[in-house]
Formats: sequence, C-alpha cells, structure tokens
Amino acid sequence: MSAGLRPQAPVVPHVLDNPALASLGGPHAHFAERRGRVLRYPLDVSPWLGLPDQPDADDWADLAALAGPGAEVPLSGYVGQVPDDWEVTFRSEGLQLVDGGVAAAPDPEAVPLGPRDVPEMLDLVRRTRPGPFLTRTVELGTYLGVRRDGVLVAMAGERLRPPGWTEVSAVCTDPAHRGEGLAGRLIRAVAHGVRERGETPFLHTGARNAHALRLYESLGFRLRRRTAFLAARVPERPTAGRTAVPVS
Repeated sequence: MSAGLRPQAPVVPHVLDNPALASLGGPHAHFAERRGRVLRYPLDVSPWLGLPDQPDADDWADLAALAGPGAEVPLSGYVGQVPDDWEVTFRSEGLQLVDGGVAAAPDPEAVPLGPRDVPEMLDLVRRTRPGPFLTRTVELGTYLGVRRDGVLVAMAGERLRPPGWTEVSAVCTDPAHRGEGLAGRLIRAVAHGVRERGETPFLHTGARNAHALRLYESLGFRLRRRTAFLAARVPERPTAGRTAVPVS
C-alpha cells in the first residue's frame, strides 16, 4: 500500500439518519407491525414507517403488501429511488434539527395531556395543521398543553424515539393566542422531560417554514441535516405474502 494511502473507516449510520426505523426497532418496538425488514406504526398511531436504509425489491414488495394496493405511504427521510411502478404523490424538502443548547425547563402553566384530551387535541390540530396527529398519537410519549378558560390553546409533545433521542412534535398554538410565546415555552418543557430521561431532543420542520425555523433556532436547536418529506402510492396490483405481525 502506498505510504500516502490510508484505509477508509467504514461509515457508521447514525440513528437519526433513519429515525422511524430506529424508533420502531428500539423504544417503540411494542407499537411495531413488521413484514420482512419493513416496520410501521399502527395506522391510528402514526403514519411513519421504517424502511431499510437501502431497500431492495423484496423490501418494496413487503411494504406494498403491508400497506395494500393503491395505498399512499409516507417515506419521510428516504432519499433513494422509488420503484418505477410507484407513483410519487408528495415531495418536499425538510430539515432535521437537534438540541444545541436548548434552555429546557418546566413550565408552570403546562399540563399533561392524555387519552381523555384527544378530542380537544384533534380539534386544535385541525385548526393549526402542525402535521399528522391521530387518535392514538398521544400514546407515543408525553404531551403537554396550555389551557385558557378551560380551553386547550397550545400543545407540544413527543413522537419518534430512536435510542437516546426523542422527537419534539405536534407543536401548535390556536391563532388567537399566537405571539404569546406558548410554543417556545412548551418546547422547552417537553425538552426538559426528554433530558430528565437522559435523552436528547430533536425535531423536524419544513425547509420553507421560516417562522418555525427561526423559533427553533432561537430556542437553541441547530441544523443536523437536510432531509425529505416524501409520499408514494403502492401500485394497484395484488401482493401475496406474510401478514403483518407485531415485533416481539
């Protein structure tokens, strides 16, 4: 070997490069439905699914069988090629940010939210559109909210949980209460709970969402990488194979 050449160290994937797969194969394994190497959350919990870093034809066939013919599936974070017979239905640039010194702290006005609060949470999500929030999403982790005169006006919570990390998600504020700093306070409160478990907060946002990006950076999050929000439609053809089963 030439003296000027040195063997290249293998590239070790980071758990945040494929956070849904890492989450479903780790702390959220009790939610996971699996077919081959493909994992997904129950459809009333989250639309996120875990595809291998370099899926082969069998993986795409397993995903097709798991989702069903004609189903639209999210491929958030996936940057590879989609098979020719799959229709890409949505594509947008996203950003992944990680804790770079967030001043995490409890908030005296923040109250825990649980299953009994889901109707109010769904109503707030419908009015503010922070991203997917379903009837059982609240089961993914801690959710905190702020009420005014008994009405839920802001919330934030936890979604994906790759080992050692927790995603802050569902950050939303009623339009009538924007500008009061509620989103920032709730993010800091959720981050505090994450840190108390010995984990590190991270989050995702759209690359064009300048307002959200300014907020997250002002709180102490820093850009880790650019990613993609992608969705594709399963071909309209039958796929035979195993039935989706929970991961043991």
